[in-house]
Amino acid sequence: MNIGIVCYPTYGGSGVVATELGKALAAKGHKIHFITYSQPRRLEHFNENLNYHEVSMKSYPLFDYPPYELALASRIVDVVEHEGLDLLHVHYAIPHASAAYMAKQILTQKGIHLPVITTLHGTDITLVGKDASYEPVVTFSINMSDGVTTVSEDLKKDTLEHFDITNHIEVIPNFIDLDRFQKQSKDHFRKAICPNDERLVVHTSNFRKVKRVEDVLATFCKLRKVVPSKLLLIGDGPERPRMEEMARSICEPEDVRFLGKIEQVEEVLSVSDLFFMTSEKESFGLAALEALACEVPVISTNVGGLPELMEDGISGFLCDIGDVDAMVEKAIHILDEKNLSKFKKGALERAKKFDLKNVLPMYENYYNQVLRESLKSVG
Repeated sequence: MNIGIVCYPTYGGSGVVATELGKALAAKGHKIHFITYSQPRRLEHFNENLNYHEVSMKSYPLFDYPPYELALASRIVDVVEHEGLDLLHVHYAIPHASAAYMAKQILTQKGIHLPVITTLHGTDITLVGKDASYEPVVTFSINMSDGVTTVSEDLKKDTLEHFDITNHIEVIPNFIDLDRFQKQSKDHFRKAICPNDERLVVHTSNFRKVKRVEDVLATFCKLRKVVPSKLLLIGDGPERPRMEEMARSICEPEDVRFLGKIEQVEEVLSVSDLFFMTSEKESFGLAALEALACEVPVISTNVGGLPELMEDGISGFLCDIGDVDAMVEKAIHILDEKNLSKFKKGALERAKKFDLKNVLPMYENYYNQVLRESLKSVG
């Protein structure tokens, strides 16, 4: 198949999933065309099946903000016409699904039929989409798509509850490349962080309020009084300065390190013993899945798609939002010498369910289904 992929090219979960999906499809022989405003962060290497088409933005005095949606729609039309795409897969509802609809209508006038699949990832529904100023466009764009997927049953339920959706929604979970995300031998790195053989706890996020990083710090600072431990926080975002100040006030500074954005996060996960995900909302929990794949058990909140990802008591534990004491209790249990290896094994076994090799065929089958149905609809 000749497939166009529209996504945000950043570190966010939707961009990561879209890029890894495109790379995997290209490796299987499909021709992939990424269409976005800059090269996706995870698109490190190109091959004969990978193509990148930049959406150029020009500044005009008439506009306070460049009209990206229009520029994207025009670029989609150009790529479809010149590359002969079979279908377009857009990740994130706004503005990608609406731009795709506009492009599709332009192409129809040119006698070209373009099936469009929209994947909903989370905040495009749970945050942006619920904004009254965007809701009509989100609803329309989803209903006008030829195919719609969500990354969890919970996000599907949320979408149907808050929007007047008449389209079928297919659930295809996020995935992990177990060839990349696996436990590596990085003992020298661990020794540098934990010179006295302390336990190593880690958290990864974009440091937004919804991630509740303060609960990570509060849990860790209680935990370290019982189990000698170190905490690594990976990522960056608006809450980081406040979290750094909190860490200095409630913990020993030498026990907490803020590492910022790291490309090879699997290297840090490989030497870690426990991962915290304390979010008040997660549509799936891709960062937790990356931890599981590196044999790191997870303590997470029991919200959103996390109960679909986690096996409570096997790959880690699920706790109520903000229940720091329960998280401390579960962390002590996991980190106990007689329990840790069992939980590490359980983490890896759970991650295998979401192996890219298992999920990629779901997308390929869905693409073929949408193509068949779309061709029937145009006669």
